[in-house]
Amino acid sequence: MAKLELLSPAGDMERLRMAVLYGADAVYLAGTSFGMRSFAGNFTPQELAQAVAYAHSHQVQVYAAVNTMPRNQEVDQLPAYLEQLDDAGVDALILADLGAFTLAGRYAPHCARHISTQQSVANYQCAKAWYELGAKRVVLARELSLEEIRRIRADTPSGLELEAFGHGAMCVSYSGRCLLSNYMTGRDSNRGACAQPCRYQYALMEEKRPGEYFPILEDEKGSYILNSRDMCTIDHLDDLMEAGIDCIKIEGRAKSAYYAAIVTGAYRHCIDAVAQGLPVDPVWRDEVEHVSHRVYSTGFYYGPPGQYTADPRYIRQWQVAAIVEQCDGAGLALCSLRNKFALGAQLEAVGPDTRPFPLSVEHLTTPEGQLLQEVRTPQMRFALQLPRPVPPYTILRRAVDLSAK
Repeated sequence: MAKLELLSPAGDMERLRMAVLYGADAVYLAGTSFGMRSFAGNFTPQELAQAVAYAHSHQVQVYAAVNTMPRNQEVDQLPAYLEQLDDAGVDALILADLGAFTLAGRYAPHCARHISTQQSVANYQCAKAWYELGAKRVVLARELSLEEIRRIRADTPSGLELEAFGHGAMCVSYSGRCLLSNYMTGRDSNRGACAQPCRYQYALMEEKRPGEYFPILEDEKGSYILNSRDMCTIDHLDDLMEAGIDCIKIEGRAKSAYYAAIVTGAYRHCIDAVAQGLPVDPVWRDEVEHVSHRVYSTGFYYGPPGQYTADPRYIRQWQVAAIVEQCDGAGLALCSLRNKFALGAQLEAVGPDTRPFPLSVEHLTTPEGQLLQEVRTPQMRFALQLPRPVPPYTILRRAVDLSAK
């Protein structure tokens, strides 16, 4: 079995840096146009060049999403945009539109071409067709079972890479093709502006009782008709490898830098253990429970997951307190604040290739050494004595239940 490539989201430079340092083999991002997450931070042309240089300096590849379904007036802008991505040194383009795919071969000749899940590749003939057109990789439809993926792997050229989603939010629509957002908000879900109305809370109104709303409550027959769980495959990496998947993707370009770091780090350690035939350390497996998420499932890999009728709200039980900027050999760390805390607070540290460990805040100072009782202002810099040295970009977090009630 080939070792899985770990592909992590990079919505902006901070999230890219976290994904790289916490163990991604590759990151995917987008410029300011033609990406399916227009509300992520995304990258200006200058930032894109900096992002590629940073990733490449850490031997991490960069894939750029050009996966919207552009209209006529937008297509005219594609050649110049593709040339910009090519000049920036992007390793591959994630494409959904056949016209964009063809233009990429002409205007971004140094970039490999990957076929987005938006194309809904669900059978081996479709995968072969894209390969014959020049695609290096297809991102498989999220509706496929592992048995279907095995068939695709067996009946496609070995030179075609197969990528599949491994972790993150699932869309209730077929591989993300949806018009609900368009109808309800005017925001085109197929051009990067989905308002995610499938996650709204709805009530019923009877036509002869206008203005009288009846909540949709859970009972023995179910309730949340548009609800979907988040995907998590960290306990099934051996099965994904055996099925012939080359790369697993962590969903989440619109999610936080904390999410990018923690989920990447968890999968990095577990993939490495499984590839070596070693048992997975439960410490790393447990890390996926430390990010904001809905109840997990394995998607369609082992068959249709069925309707989930419990509460669809996110589980949020941890909060980022600070990020370590630098730390000396004695464990004295210079930090940047994210959420306030005071002396006596109980925190937990987790960093790049650094196992989580608890700590009690017993000494706080300004960078100049002035004693502090509390740190309150976001982004303020302060010094904190840690029990041991840690690398830069270590995260300090604390257990706080912020789940919606």
